[in-house]
Amino acid sequence: MMNLIIQISKYLILLLMALYTLQCFTVFRLRDEEAKRYLFLRQNMLMFSMHFVAFMVLYLELTETTILLFYGAQVLYLAAVLVLFGNLYRRASRLLINNMCMLICVGFIMVTRLSYEQSVKQFKIAVLSSVVALLIPVIIRKLRFITRMYWAYTLLGIGLLGLVAIAARVTYGAKLSFELGGISVQPSEFVKIIFVFAIAGLLTRARDFRRIAIATGLAAVHVLILVISKDLGSALIFFITYLVMLFVATRNPFYVLAGVLSGSVAAVGAFFLFSHVRVRVEAWKDPFKDYQGDGYQIGQSLFAISAGSWFGTGLCQGSPGAVPLAAQDMMFSAICEELGCVFGICLILVCMSCFIMFVNIAMQLTNRYYRLVAVGLGTTYAVQTFLTVGGTIKLIPLTGVTLPLVSYGGSSMLSTLIMFAIVQGLYMLQRDEEYKVEQKKLQEQPYYGRGDHTGVQEEYYEEEGYAGAQQTGYGQGPQDGYYGQNGYFGPRYEYYADDGADFRQEPYQDEEYEERPRRK
Repeated sequence: MMNLIIQISKYLILLLMALYTLQCFTVFRLRDEEAKRYLFLRQNMLMFSMHFVAFMVLYLELTETTILLFYGAQVLYLAAVLVLFGNLYRRASRLLINNMCMLICVGFIMVTRLSYEQSVKQFKIAVLSSVVALLIPVIIRKLRFITRMYWAYTLLGIGLLGLVAIAARVTYGAKLSFELGGISVQPSEFVKIIFVFAIAGLLTRARDFRRIAIATGLAAVHVLILVISKDLGSALIFFITYLVMLFVATRNPFYVLAGVLSGSVAAVGAFFLFSHVRVRVEAWKDPFKDYQGDGYQIGQSLFAISAGSWFGTGLCQGSPGAVPLAAQDMMFSAICEELGCVFGICLILVCMSCFIMFVNIAMQLTNRYYRLVAVGLGTTYAVQTFLTVGGTIKLIPLTGVTLPLVSYGGSSMLSTLIMFAIVQGLYMLQRDEEYKVEQKKLQEQPYYGRGDHTGVQEEYYEEEGYAGAQQTGYGQGPQDGYYGQNGYFGPRYEYYADDGADFRQEPYQDEEYEERPRRK
């Protein structure tokens, strides 16, 4: 009976995840705000249903009451994040909030499966990180002077990385973290955010080759320090992020080409200069050549993925613990083994949906500095996800980075939630500007036409932010448009003729109108 329940739950979890992923992309073709609202609610229901099924399986396998209590605490946390972000910041992107919670939910399930003690630590860090993330949009919207502190960001980032290179402890051959009060802190996770703010400020003011060369030199210093510390994964993230930001700022493909060539030469040099790099490349080329040694981790990862096949072995039915550092670096292989490769593909698509939203928000931003920040943070997130998944499936050499919001790691959890919150703050800042423009237009536009102009304007909010003003009146009054997530949606108002008939008007070019009677 137990095996039957586990097998059914396996397919049910997969179905719920697939439906959630489908709606991540369905939302982009919807124009009706009410339809979007119901879609986001369906996503929340699917997430909580998947979470419930997974923890019921964990409880049946482990038969510990603490699992049920822990499940209840996680439900309260996820619900609080959805409610607080949704109500405190009505102009925030609901899709980003939902995806953030779904990724955290998947992480809770898998980390609890691998280690209950680690999952409790991860939960506590997630709660504290979410409190910090709730404050970030306020800082972004209120403290505008942060756009002018790029030199301070640059010095702070280089200083923190230099401190790591000198005094950090060595973990698996690389200098990564400090131990503070029994808590391991990895500064490079936070320097990624500082680096994006610094480079955005330098490139925003780059009007000639000299300034671009200065920005490139400072970015190279960050990367070089990371290479010296043997933190190759972070070095690659910094390098690619800079190239993307450079291209967005200059629109010059030759700079990017020169950067790619320089990076290729540096990679070849690192292969011959650092034994740490050679070991990883050799293990990537043929992990079974030294299976009991350097190739053991990637070899076990490949075995785990193949054991899971398309639909997985089921929660608690595989052996993900046989993969070294499964909860940190190799979380994707653990997911594919027990939840299936189809689930893993859906997880990648959810991450891709987050990146698409980052880019979409960046394209809407009119401020050059903010646009570069959004692009940089989105690129950082996408590259880190690619490196983690690519290393796990042997597409690229292992880099030792975590899967954002899913893998175990306090520094990674906090830094990623801060990144999401910053992008949300930038998105709301743009919505604020659009609202001010609309209000100014409404104030400057005179009332005209026939009838009694006693209309009133009522502000109203759509799911993805402020959507303009809704005007109801008598006769012909001023027109106004409203903005949703995907752009301008035209006027929304009702008019009533002198005889009491109800009319819906639509604007035509050259201020010509057509009246179409409709029943009350």
